[in-house]
Order: sequence, then structure tokens, then C-alpha cells
Amino acid sequence: MHFELTPEQQDIKKAAREFAEGEFPDVALEYDKKEEFPMEIWKKACGLGFVGIFIDEKYGGAGMGYLDNALVTEEFWRVDPGMGTMLLTTLGSEIILMHGKKDQKEKYLPPLCTGDAIMGLGCTEPDAGSDLTSVSTTAAKENGEYVINGSKIFITNGTIADYLVVFCVTNPDVENPFARHSLIMVETDRKGFEANKLMGKMGARATITSELSFNDVRVPESNLVGEVEGKGFYQIMDMFNRTRVGVAAQGTGVAQGALEMAVRYTKKRQQFGKSIASFQATQFKIAEMATKIEAGRSLYYRAASLLDQGRVEPEIISMAKWYCGETGVRVTDEALQMHGGYGYFEEYNIERFYRAAKIVEIVEGTKDIEKLIIARELLKKIV
Repeated sequence: MHFELTPEQQDIKKAAREFAEGEFPDVALEYDKKEEFPMEIWKKACGLGFVGIFIDEKYGGAGMGYLDNALVTEEFWRVDPGMGTMLLTTLGSEIILMHGKKDQKEKYLPPLCTGDAIMGLGCTEPDAGSDLTSVSTTAAKENGEYVINGSKIFITNGTIADYLVVFCVTNPDVENPFARHSLIMVETDRKGFEANKLMGKMGARATITSELSFNDVRVPESNLVGEVEGKGFYQIMDMFNRTRVGVAAQGTGVAQGALEMAVRYTKKRQQFGKSIASFQATQFKIAEMATKIEAGRSLYYRAASLLDQGRVEPEIISMAKWYCGETGVRVTDEALQMHGGYGYFEEYNIERFYRAAKIVEIVEGTKDIEKLIIARELLKKIV
């Protein structure tokens, strides 16, 4: 399959790189140490149209595709993975775009693009990670409202979000476990809602991760995403088929950044009277790293471009997400090894990249879940 970026996409990629290189390096370590969200830089990114680039123009976005969004993601993560997570302030908007009512799209989407609001997805629970059917947070109907009770864990943007898409049990007695849940919009200023920031993440610390609790949180029935209950599982899966491409771009970006650090370091580092970049062993490693990155990039380009053509290919998406995540981990590991003892200290950015890379193999479906999806899709198709 021949693939080439359009001139416009090449311009987007270049602009994203220039923005990240201009804004991230001087402050990335500080935000990582403090575990704080880079609010001011995020607002600049919104002002330049990098955030919510895939959201329709009539709702304030650039009206571009998921590939365009992934290109920005890769460039941001290439410069700094922690800072690059600022693009996740639209997390959940994919669901509203695809399944939300007209008034929900008009209410919730435009502020995300202008930097006036932050969104999140309340899905994972302490006892329900990969198995969404075991989510137990409830939303019971009462006097024209949903009354929500339960808790969520590892929620991106939890303490800084203005509203969340929350995955809840609405139809507990339905026999089909995939039809028991619905997605409900919850504004975070509702009484009974609490969010606590989780500290001490290994990497990607400039993004906020939180624990949420819902204690008789009331929202109007109109906050149900879509027209009928029981569609939450399928709506979430539709979202993952879009966002996993972005995660694949994250893995590619962190790997590309690590490779470039390794190349620069090995060209400067002298051993036995010459640079270690001149050693064949080093050159083999660089060649292997670059090849893995290019293979992963081709995979996510293909997955994203298919999405933009209206073709959802779960196995290709999962291949991209799994492979790019694994590449991010392996390449940053090799790059740190090439730095030797120096790479183990924060003075060299590879230490921060190494810590951040692992999350790509965990979020939006672990690498094991991605392998299951790939196998099941192929088992259905090959007869």
C-alpha cells in the first residue's frame, strides 16, 4: 500500500514539531517533577489549533482527520512525552462526535478547542480494568434524573476536567452483559462528585491522573449520551478504535525522540579514541531502532488513513497500538543503554523518556488485549 502525506499534512507535522521544540524543552523537567499540567502552554496549543484537530469545524475544531491528530501527537511526544499528553484534554469527545445528541455536541465540543474546557473519560474502576462488563458504578433513574454512585481509578484529567463521560450500569437486569451500561455526561461541579489527584506515577507526569468518587451525583436524563440506554460498551469500543491510533503515535513519538537522543550522544561520546557512533555494534543498534520506528509509523499511518476513509479495521488498529507501544519501550530502553550511566540521571532527557514509554503499552487496552483483538479478528476472517 503506497502512502504519502499530503502537503497540508506535512505542514501540520512541521508546525507541531516547531511548536513543541519552542515550548517544551525549557519546562518539561519542571512539570515532570511537580506532576503538574502545563495549563499555559496547553492554551497556546489550543489557540494554534493543535487541540481537537479532528473535531468538526461547526463545533470549533479544524475538521481534519485522525491521521492529522496522530501526526501532531507524534511530534509532541517526540519532543517530550509528558508535555505531549496535553492533547488528551479532548478525551471522550470522540464519543460525543459519533454518538452524542445535537445539543450535546453544541454544548460540550466547542470549549475543548478554544481552551475553555477540559474533558475526560470515567471508565476504569479498581476492580474493572480490561473487563468493561464488570464496571459497577450505577446510574439509577429518579424523578427525571440519573443518580450516580460508585468510583473510578486512573482517570486522565480527573481533577482538572470540566466534564466527564462516565461509564455506568443503567440496565443491570439485562441478560446480555454488553447491554447493561450507558455513557452519561457529568459536569464536575455537581454535588457529590469528588476527584483526588494520584501522585507518584512512573512517567508522563505532566498529565493529571485521578481517582473519582460519585456519591448520589444527580444529572438530568438528557445527559445520557445517545438516544437509548445500553449502548455504552459499543460506544466506548468505537472511541477506542479512534484513540488507539493516537496512542500508537505516542509510542512512535517517544521512540523517535529517544533515537535522536541516542544518535546525538553516541556521536559526541568518545571511547578508545573515537566516537562510539563509529563502532559497528552501535550502528547495528541504531539501524534496528530506526527500522522498528519506521515499521510502527507505517502501521499507524495506515490505521489512521483507513479511519479517515470511514473504514474501521480493528486488527490493524490493534496491531499499530501494540507494535508502536512495544517499540516505544524497546527503543527507549536501548537508547538509555547507549547513554550508559549518564542516561540513568535526569540531567539527560532519556531518563524521562524511558519512564514515560511504558504507559503506551498499558492505556487504551493493554498489549495483551490488543493481541486478543488481532487474533479474534483474523480467526473470523480466515476460513
